[in-house]
Parts: sequence; C-alpha cells; structure tokens
Amino acid sequence: MSPAAEYVIQTGITLLGVIALAWGLLFAGRRFGMPQLRGPMELLGRLPLDQRRAVCLVRVGEKVLILGSSEAGISKLGEMPQSELPPPEPGQGRAFKDVLKVTLGRKPPANPADGDTAQ
Repeated sequence: MSPAAEYVIQTGITLLGVIALAWGLLFAGRRFGMPQLRGPMELLGRLPLDQRRAVCLVRVGEKVLILGSSEAGISKLGEMPQSELPPPEPGQGRAFKDVLKVTLGRKPPANPADGDTAQ
C-alpha cells in the first residue's frame, strides 16, 4: 500500500474516532443531566414582526435591552433597568406586547384577555 493511501486511511480512522468521542460525550451529558451552559443573559420575550424580523427583550445583568433582529443583523433599539419591567402575574407569563407597551410608556390593558384593539 502506498504511503498516501495509508495516510488517508489513518486520517479517516482518527476523524471517525473523534466524531464517535464527541457524540458519546454529548449523549452522556444529556443522559446524566449535564446542565446547559448559561450566562448572565436571558431572553424575556420575542415579538415576530414578519418572517425575518422581530423585536426581542433580553436581560443582561440588571439591564433589559430592546433589540431588533432582521436579515441585516441585530441592532439595539433601547435599554431600560430591569426594575421598570412589570412583574409577572401569578400563574401567567408576561405578554410581550404588554411589556413593550410599558417600555414605551403606555399602559397595558387592565384585563390581559381583553387585548388591545387600537393600534
């Protein structure tokens, strides 16, 4: 067998070994409850505007960033302290549109089930 063929076979076997090891570690991590890595960021809400555009609220430390995402990238629309967010109602999450209204200085509807018909 030529040295080039031996090299290709050895490289292929090594690559398959690395892939098998990575797959095994991933499987073992999921099986035994390895926690997901989390940092100081949390996605509080996402409002899709159309198929490729959305407005997101992201908590970073004690600040909440209002971000716009589109096919062109992500841009910061504003920020506010986390203390200005309305507290979640017991048994319910915050509706994104209500959080955004509070952020923009408008009052959310008294009954979240009623919604807001005025645009």
